Amino acid sequence: MQETSIAADMKTMDAESSFLKGFFDMIPLTVGAAPFGLMVGALAAGAGLDQWDIMAMSGLVYAGASQFTALGIWATPVPILTIIGVTLLVNLRHVLMGAALGPRIRHLPAWCRWSFLYVMSDESWATAIKHSAKKPLTAAYVMGVILPFYLNWILFSVLGVKFGHLVEDPAVYGFDFVFTAVFTTLVMGFWKGSHSAPPIVASVFTAVLAHHFLPGVWYIFLGGLAGVIAGAVFYREEQAA
Repeated sequence: MQETSIAADMKTMDAESSFLKGFFDMIPLTVGAAPFGLMVGALAAGAGLDQWDIMAMSGLVYAGASQFTALGIWATPVPILTIIGVTLLVNLRHVLMGAALGPRIRHLPAWCRWSFLYVMSDESWATAIKHSAKKPLTAAYVMGVILPFYLNWILFSVLGVKFGHLVEDPAVYGFDFVFTAVFTTLVMGFWKGSHSAPPIVASVFTAVLAHHFLPGVWYIFLGGLAGVIAGAVFYREEQAA
């Protein structure tokens, strides 16, 4: 009995340690997402949404880029089909992200896998992928990654509805650069030398061209797809060599 109790205590301590590891790995990105949440909330307030509306949107949709895009075309009456179509297009990249993440979470309990996929963000995806390259993901680590970030997003988007009007021009304070800074940080986190360049260059080049020549937000998905293809091609060439 005593040995069983000790083993249970050690398992609990391991889970707590893994949760805290995930939590602290996400702190810089969580802080970086806070101004972004405030901006979404302020945009929601400008579109006539209240705190309960944005709480539901951030909790259920939970996709910053899609929320920005949807709120940017919000009108009365609400163009529901247009918003659904744009949101789907913006989030198509999650298909690619989920394909990359799948083999790394297959061993986790079903409740953990589905929870992760439901609230998967670019930040949590990148953190989990980077961690899994060193050691297998655990349910506790995944919860430490996704829960604080998820709750932080809801909190700051609600605060944005309440206090966003106090900042008339976010660009004055550099808040408009937050999105760029966060994704630059994520990309550089995967940098492992010159062989990491082809997917990045392919993504940037394709996204710029698509943004220039195609309407809407196709550049988001096409940029990601180009990076995946480039990564696969160069990986095979390295393996063959």
